[in-house]
Amino acid sequence: MALARDALDDRFQDTDFNLSTVPKEDLEELMAAVERGNISEMVSKVQESLEQLENVKLNIAITGESGCGKSSFINAMQGLDDDDEYAAKVDVTETTMEPTPYPHPKHQNVTLWDLPGIGTPSFRPGSYLQQVNFAYYDFFIIIASERFKSTHADLAQEIQRMEKKFYFVRSKVDVDLYNEKRRKNFSEETTLKKIRDDCMTKLQGAGVTSPQVFLVSRCEFGKYDSPRLQETLADELDSHKRHVFLLSLPSISRPILERKKEALLSQIWKQGLVFCFLSLLPIPGLSFAYNVCRLRHCMASYRKNFGLDDDSLVNLSKMVGKPIADLKAVIKSPLEEEMSTHFIEYLLGKAENHYMTLTERIFRGIFQFGVHVKLRSFPVTYATLKRILNDVAEDAQRVLTKALEAEEKN
Repeated sequence: MALARDALDDRFQDTDFNLSTVPKEDLEELMAAVERGNISEMVSKVQESLEQLENVKLNIAITGESGCGKSSFINAMQGLDDDDEYAAKVDVTETTMEPTPYPHPKHQNVTLWDLPGIGTPSFRPGSYLQQVNFAYYDFFIIIASERFKSTHADLAQEIQRMEKKFYFVRSKVDVDLYNEKRRKNFSEETTLKKIRDDCMTKLQGAGVTSPQVFLVSRCEFGKYDSPRLQETLADELDSHKRHVFLLSLPSISRPILERKKEALLSQIWKQGLVFCFLSLLPIPGLSFAYNVCRLRHCMASYRKNFGLDDDSLVNLSKMVGKPIADLKAVIKSPLEEEMSTHFIEYLLGKAENHYMTLTERIFRGIFQFGVHVKLRSFPVTYATLKRILNDVAEDAQRVLTKALEAEEKN
């Protein structure tokens, strides 16, 4: 605890409070509500927005021929080992006879669906999509472990005809690379390009226009095209679904960690505003107790979203063959057991001392209803949450670096 406090003592000095992370349209709406004197209306909208993020549903369909690695791909996307309790069943034979849902173990509103295998003599794209309840899914990922065939292209064209997104994933590229290493003048880059070009040629020859192909490996899911695939999927979702999708992704690539941080940073002002206006309630002690409780929840949520909770660290330790103690050793932000009420009070006190005068300057002349003095909790909680988020994000980068070191040695 003392080490965590010492590390944070000077951190608020470089956490400038400003509203630059608030979307312009939201800031305009906030100011308009304040000028009308209808503060509760704005708070209500902010709370509704936060609840929408928690409740939005994302359903992702995973399909392909039997044995292509659908189940392993689902487990990799959820940061699970194939033998974990909630993992999709992996088998050499086709085990999926009907759409099977796999809710994310930590983000239950994100579900990956293992669809029945394609490529059988009776397979027909149109009837297949009707059978698996096509309209239910946000997008489709079509997987092949060797080469894409006409069945993959036919399915893609039918999905496109129904105006849904689809993406091609070429799995098990680590096996191809291993086999190619026996050749003279082996080049990983050249081999990957050859595989990708072959996939593109086959699909285009079967009638698919501008196919998006991503090369992945279950055993090395942070390498090859996996990060690019995940970023592409996020970019083509609407803002709410993009947010929950990013937070559900395993923290095994630096670009994804940066995207997670951006997504969470964009929501901090909403949390700060809710904290702020709660302080106006004329119930002694209630607002403080609520703020402490909510801050603890936010801190725990940040750790979970960045894969720093105990379960995620255990899974990462197993994945890379590194003792969990080594991964925890590089974490500098408070561990779960250190997030006590006293520690949160300490953080709030540090922020309040730094931002008390700044608050007066920011809000003077904006709020005309005699409440601007009490509104100092807005920059205080904003600064506290931002500081914690930055620290947790930096820890996630350090843990990833340590994990990749172990991966390279193995």
